[in-house]
Amino acid sequence: MIVPLLTFVSVLLLCSGGYWLFVVRPERHHERTLFRRLGKVQQVHTARAARLLKDARVMSTVAAFDSVLQHTRGRAAWVHELLEQSGTATTVGRLVLMCGCLAGMGLALIHHFTGSLLFAAVGAVAMAYAPIAALRYKRTIRLRKFEEQFPEALDLLSRALRAGHSFTTGIEMVAEEMPKPLGPEFKLLYDQQNYGMAMPDALTHFAQRIPVLDARFFVTAVLIQRESGGNLSEVLDNLAGVMRDRFKVKRQMRVVSAHGRITGWVLVGLPPVLGAALMTINREHRDIMFGDPLGQKMLIAAVVMQIIGALVIRKIVDVEY
Repeated sequence: MIVPLLTFVSVLLLCSGGYWLFVVRPERHHERTLFRRLGKVQQVHTARAARLLKDARVMSTVAAFDSVLQHTRGRAAWVHELLEQSGTATTVGRLVLMCGCLAGMGLALIHHFTGSLLFAAVGAVAMAYAPIAALRYKRTIRLRKFEEQFPEALDLLSRALRAGHSFTTGIEMVAEEMPKPLGPEFKLLYDQQNYGMAMPDALTHFAQRIPVLDARFFVTAVLIQRESGGNLSEVLDNLAGVMRDRFKVKRQMRVVSAHGRITGWVLVGLPPVLGAALMTINREHRDIMFGDPLGQKMLIAAVVMQIIGALVIRKIVDVEY
């Protein structure tokens, strides 16, 4: 009785062991490999989905300084816009630190050479404003280049619509074909609507990012066409023609006002340069102007009148078109 039972158990264990070794074990190995691959794919998709979410803007790479600047996010909104519109890849904290370092340097140097705390404070403010002025100039150059490229982009978009492409595909073509700074802006517009943002909202954000009158005309024309219908390619052609005509008028006005602008630059730059040269040559004259209270008041009055004159000349030669 025991021998047949042991034989049965032995045969059962042998068959079960062979089945597990040659059938179950390979299947489980394939399942683990598949689950491992699916886990990696899921991690990749999770990471991609996380990158699609717009994180809070980092205002500084230093954690402590970033936490301090986060409390002034509302007041620093114009700094964010200035950095974005100028195309500068930097943070608000870095810009603030740069302005602070320049202000401290200007305060120390001017106070060392002049001995006047008032002039040192004025010079420190001027040097602290220098990076912001450079960013404003860079933004102006970038927006001018955007305006020059915009009619060509509208022509390309119009031709894409005539060829049978959709408006979204036309935006993608403009983003791929056009150079900076217009190409990246249309790329961002395409990505926003491609990742779920409604097209009217994406166009509205585009007009807010680019404070150019032509961009607002473009967004308004597209939104009206989407509501009321019509031939969008013809609208874009007419809009591109209007932009080119505006550029012709603008260039003509710059030619007409060239003499006044050059005269303004000479009148604005001549007094500071001449005063600095005279004070460098005549040390006694410099000591009297910076050391005597009356001389300091005269210098302050001269700077104020110089600024007023520069603003008046700028208003005269800045002809609206």
